[in-house]
Amino acid sequence: MSLRVAVVGVGHLGRHHARIYASMPDVTLAGVVDTASGRAEEVGREHRAAAFTDYREILGKVDAVSIAVPTVGHFAVAKEFLERGIPVLVEKPLAKTIEEAEELVRIARRHRAPLAVGHVERFNPAVMAARKMIERPRFIEVHRLSPFRFRSTDIDVVHDLMIHDIDIILHFVASELKRIDAVGVSLLFGSEDIANARLEFEDGCVANVTASRVSDKQMRKIRMFSTNGYVSIDTLEKAARLYRTTPQFAEALAKLPKDRELSLGDLAAIPREFYSIEEVRLPDEEPLAAELRSFVDSVRAGREPEVPGEHGVRAMKAAERILREIREHVWK
Repeated sequence: MSLRVAVVGVGHLGRHHARIYASMPDVTLAGVVDTASGRAEEVGREHRAAAFTDYREILGKVDAVSIAVPTVGHFAVAKEFLERGIPVLVEKPLAKTIEEAEELVRIARRHRAPLAVGHVERFNPAVMAARKMIERPRFIEVHRLSPFRFRSTDIDVVHDLMIHDIDIILHFVASELKRIDAVGVSLLFGSEDIANARLEFEDGCVANVTASRVSDKQMRKIRMFSTNGYVSIDTLEKAARLYRTTPQFAEALAKLPKDRELSLGDLAAIPREFYSIEEVRLPDEEPLAAELRSFVDSVRAGREPEVPGEHGVRAMKAAERILREIREHVWK
């Protein structure tokens, strides 16, 4: 039986949700909603879906919904569907405030309605591959730079861009945040446009994260160092490189004398090719398509979404701590 799905908010991102749902063989795009009637009709016509200007018109007519309205409207819209037991995927950040986000999680649990958060980078093939390769990261460095898009001006760069990488870091590091140092500046419309944060975790891992939405070029790179290797990820190119020491290097180290100071001759015995570089083969899949497919599959199977509401709250709490540190920072 085809799953009836609707998209509420078909602006820049929501229209891609509509496109992908319309292409799924076991899904029916039952409706698109936008307060701009012309936009709703345009997207609906393109994908042969009914168009609406009020999301309340589709309550009871769908089995699941994607919400891609401006952040300030996430809570009110998601609440209406969750209270009726309808599974919801909400674009990041989950809500305007942590209190609203936590309330959405409670409503979802109370009504047994799956609540997913659109942290799409979790579904980037490079990130998924790295998750299988890296054990206990020790250091993480992230750069996410983008030209100004004249959208998402209602939120700062931490909640707009950096939150993607905050979610990835928290997904990789199984430890509590211990300390945050952060700086940031506003150049355009009041909210911070550039930010850098240093995150320290209880297990000793350190992450350095930079985000900018006023750059002249795009960059989305993640580097992770761990005890079993080093991985370099380009999420824009969906590419990953894994650097690992070779077995020969380990054997050579084991043979070095332990009872005296090493000589040049001892060090010369270490092979020159002491590490390997592996270009990781990745599937050519659009991350958003993988995310929506995962959401649809979780709805059908009645299982927890890959990125549940609690993960959205977790990322928001870290983002709020970063933002607080930025605004309390004293420039001397």
